[in-house]
This record gives sequence, C-alpha cells and structure tokens, in this order.
Amino acid sequence: MDNLIEKRITGVKNILLQKKIDTFIVLSEENRRYLSGFRGHDTQFDESAGALFISEAGLILATDSRYVEQASKEAPLYEIVCCKKGLPKQINSILKSLGTKRLGFESIRISHLEYKKIERKIKSCGLKVKLIETENIVEGLRAIKDNKEIESIKKALLIAESVYIQVLDSIRPGITEKEAAWLIEKGMREAGAESVSFPTIVASGPNSALPHAIPSDRAFKEGEPILFDWGARLNGYCSDISRTIIIGRPDELFIKVYKTVLDAQQKAIKAIRPGISSKSVDETARKHIESMGFGKRFGHGLGHGTGLSVHELPRLSPLRDSVLEPRMVFTVEPGIYIPGWGGVRLENMVVVRDGEAELLNKLDSSIPVREV
Repeated sequence: MDNLIEKRITGVKNILLQKKIDTFIVLSEENRRYLSGFRGHDTQFDESAGALFISEAGLILATDSRYVEQASKEAPLYEIVCCKKGLPKQINSILKSLGTKRLGFESIRISHLEYKKIERKIKSCGLKVKLIETENIVEGLRAIKDNKEIESIKKALLIAESVYIQVLDSIRPGITEKEAAWLIEKGMREAGAESVSFPTIVASGPNSALPHAIPSDRAFKEGEPILFDWGARLNGYCSDISRTIIIGRPDELFIKVYKTVLDAQQKAIKAIRPGISSKSVDETARKHIESMGFGKRFGHGLGHGTGLSVHELPRLSPLRDSVLEPRMVFTVEPGIYIPGWGGVRLENMVVVRDGEAELLNKLDSSIPVREV
C-alpha cells in the first residue's frame, strides 16, 4: 500500500512543480485518504479530522488528539503533528519547517472563514507565504482507477445488487418507502458493507418524479412506478445503482417510458470508448430521449464518476466536458420524470477499457414486474 501511496504523492508533486507550488495543503477527506491511507472521518463541513501538507521538504499530517494514534498507524509516510488548538494556530510552525513560500490549497474544501483565519495567522507572524487556490489536482488523479480500486468498487456493487434481489421478495402493496429503504440499508450492512454510499432513495408513484426523493411513509400501490437508488461502500469505495419496478401489470405509458430509458442507456454505454467526449456520450442518450418525446423530462446529467466519493470526476453532462480515458469508472443513469405520474431511472456502472466500456453490473435491466 505504501508504494501505491508514494506513487500518488509523486503524481501530485509533479503537478505542483508545474504550478510552481512548493507546499500543498489537503483538507478533503477523500483526497486525504487517497494520499495517505488515513481514514479519519470529517463529521461535517466545518469539522476536519486533519490536513496533509505535501512538499519536497517533507510530508506532514496535522490532526488533533482524537486521531494521533490512528494517523500514526494508517499514514506511516507522514510526520504526525498534533494541533492542540486547531490548525490555524499551528500552521505557521508547519510552514516554517517546510520552508514554504507558495502554499496551494483546495478551493472547493476550505471555507472563506478558515481561509481568512489562516491568512491572518500567516501575516501576524511576518511569514512571506502566498496562498494559491487550486482545483482538481487530486481529483484528476483519482479519476483514473487502479486495479485494486476497481475491484473494491466491483465488490461494493455486488453487495448492493445481491441485497436488492433479496429485498424484492418483500416488495408488495402496503409496504412504505421508508420500510423498503431500511430493508436495503440493513441488508447491505449485514452483507459486509462498511456503510451506505449515500442515503437510500425509495420513491413510489408521483414521488418517483423527484430524482432525489426522500423516502416517506407513502405505501406502495399497484400499477405505480417505484424507483430505487442505493449503493454500498466497501474499503472506502462506493457503488451506485438505480432500478425502477412496478407492482402488477404495467400500463402503456410505463412500458414506453421504461423502454426509452433503457434504450438510451444502452446506446450511451455502446458509445463509450477512450478518447471520446463525455459530453457527446450524454448527448447520445439525451437525443434518443428527445426523439421519443420526453426531452423536457430528463433534466440531470447522464452520469458521474464514482470512487472514494459517490460523485466525482468525470462528469457526463451537457454542462461539463472531459475526455474519457481507460480505467475511469462512472455511472450511466438516464431518467424520465413526469410530474403527477412518476419517473423511471436506470443506473449502471461502467469502467472504460481499451476499446469499449465494461459493464460492472450483473443485475438485469429488463422491465421488472412484481406480482400482486
């Protein structure tokens, strides 16, 4: 593991050299774990389990007394510094020890309040350190998965799918969205997942027209779409999958919507290859949905990278473009949402291989009908 982390750190240092940054501070939980092995959890945005300082002069993991022992075991490549009074009050001594003149920071993670505290502390001690905002230095590296990462994602996906198959046996009229969501979450933990990737979505009838619906006490009814979106986390890595089912006989609208979404997904997956634009893959699915008369009912992007974060690079969307590369792992999840009726979303995970996309899912995508 240390060799792998050393390789990742070298990748970051090469980028820092290009940007003329001599020290890089890492506060993002996922990036911190990726570059050190330290698994400390940030309980909320304004609380941090620690910060990495990466420099040619040394590697430092600054944390507090809660995590010192854990950090020492999990991040052996780093010198552990205990910040008893918080990072801003300790940062000057760290920067002095590294000889820092140009300090890069993750603009997406540091708050304005924290930035001003650090800036004031540096100035108060007379240090001549320039703060330089950065974006996607580590995230760009994380977008390309190694074989171990891909295997962890596959195992997390297998847990999610196997539990869903078991839970389907309990789906019947009268079961509530909350009850079904709990069965999935409970099942994944019992199957070995360390946690869920994100709060499980179960939405029935009109609620399924909300892409990120929150499970409610609404009971399942015959003839309505039921949308599931769930994932398991294993070894830090997330899976993410969506399926839509119906109890009883599907009507013509459900069949048309479902087939449109399924065909759009299959066309998009077939279009994936190294060197292709992520925006053009989104376009492939979007054009098919538009041709079937549902263009205004597909509002979100086609997919997103998945790894240590459930949403990471690359993004498949009309709004952002990137070139797809081998070993990128991401979702393909077209959907159609009709207010007052409901929605259908199908989400699979793929990894880009040399000539095409490898589908990671084993779960069938044909129209699932639950008998009454």
